Amino acid sequence: MHVVLFHPEIPPNTGSIARLCAATLTPLHLIEPLGFKIDDKHLKRAGLDYWEFVDLRVYKSWDDFLSQNVTGNLLYFSKRATQSFTRARYQEHDYLVFGPETRGLPQELLDANPELSYRIPMAGAGVRSLNLSNAVSIVLYEGLRQLGKLDQT
Repeated sequence: MHVVLFHPEIPPNTGSIARLCAATLTPLHLIEPLGFKIDDKHLKRAGLDYWEFVDLRVYKSWDDFLSQNVTGNLLYFSKRATQSFTRARYQEHDYLVFGPETRGLPQELLDANPELSYRIPMAGAGVRSLNLSNAVSIVLYEGLRQLGKLDQT
């Protein structure tokens, strides 16, 4: 599996996700523009000393990413999707795509891929969304669970 962050904005979120990717041996793809520099001290601090273990790939644009990578399904995650992430049947080479913290994925991506767009249900009516790093953790671990990858360590 792969984690894809489309225009991430907050360094500590990306750092936490990088640490998650290092722990799960999951490649991390960052689609520019980024809301920070890769050498940002907050980004580094959130990833602690795990950066050397992250398979990090950075792309100039969405089209650049698409032209270089997609060998599996692109699965989109947004609070605006209608089906739960638990309905997805994850596959080995899936790309889990998450949008920027303040606005999420572009609506046109979700509209063009409704059958591949998922949300994380939230019971609390007063909560607009989950933290990006939490959302990535929830989805990635569900995918790894379905693939039987969590029993291998």
